[in-house]
Amino acid sequence: MLNILLVTFPFFALVLAGFIAAHRRWLPLDAIPGLNGFVLFFALPCMLYRFGAGTPILQLLDVTLFCAYALCALLMVGFVVAVSLSRRIGWNDAAFGALVGAFPNTGFMGVPLLVALLGAAAAGPAIVTILVDLIITSSLCIALSRLDGADEHGASRAAKNALKGVLTNPMPWAILLGAASSGLRFTLIEPLDKTVALLADAASPVALFTIGAVLARSQIRANETQHAPILWREVLPTVFFKLVLHPVLVLLVLSAAIQQGFSVERFTLVVVVLVAALPSASNVALLTERFGANTGRIANIILLSTATAFLTFSGAVALLIGN
Repeated sequence: MLNILLVTFPFFALVLAGFIAAHRRWLPLDAIPGLNGFVLFFALPCMLYRFGAGTPILQLLDVTLFCAYALCALLMVGFVVAVSLSRRIGWNDAAFGALVGAFPNTGFMGVPLLVALLGAAAAGPAIVTILVDLIITSSLCIALSRLDGADEHGASRAAKNALKGVLTNPMPWAILLGAASSGLRFTLIEPLDKTVALLADAASPVALFTIGAVLARSQIRANETQHAPILWREVLPTVFFKLVLHPVLVLLVLSAAIQQGFSVERFTLVVVVLVAALPSASNVALLTERFGANTGRIANIILLSTATAFLTFSGAVALLIGN
């Protein structure tokens, strides 16, 4: 367990450093979108491209894994929405609560952390889950968030906006370009390859620091809004669903797929279960600001899941791969 904590601690320490820097205003809040933009549009796409290009194309086109993980995402979204809807929580807040319950922080945290723990081969299955969450999970939750009439154009327009968001998000394109490079055995010319490598190497530390800064900014802004007081009973269950129920569900579904004769390697199962054990995606807090949901509730879920995951994720690693 100590060896695992020695690997995971620096990742969570960088998140904490970013949170403290923004909370104490050592990092101006206005600078955080710039950091986020650097990670989202430059560093992270380069990292995902390199991993995609270095992964066998058949591993990236794993239909069984894609469908099994998508099924888990749909089940998680449906369950969290069903148990969250109440007089205080409408479709808008319930949908984004489901999104943080089903959407792990795979891009910013998971890929570099899993590669550090399990080696470069872990990137392939993790990348498949990113595609599911960007294309299916987030789009579905954004569409569901419009069902309470918050937008007169309803779920149809929200679904179109979600699809537009996917198409303009550089991460899926970086993955697809990497997959194409892998399939065609294409390599970049040396100067360009070194430039991509420099940006990719910057992705992990800057992304982790940015996660903490985004969480601090979301919490500060949430305290300035007029939403109703946040109750712990509206936060803690979703944290439990994300950190415990989600990985258990993924483990059960993939194990059932193996028993039914589908080809899923144990290594892939371990990687994807650990993906599900990651804390909630930090960028969901930015979506709640855009769609008028209760940012304070979502920010608290993300913050608490991130803090708790230092222990729960490390425990999951110890259970699945040993000390």
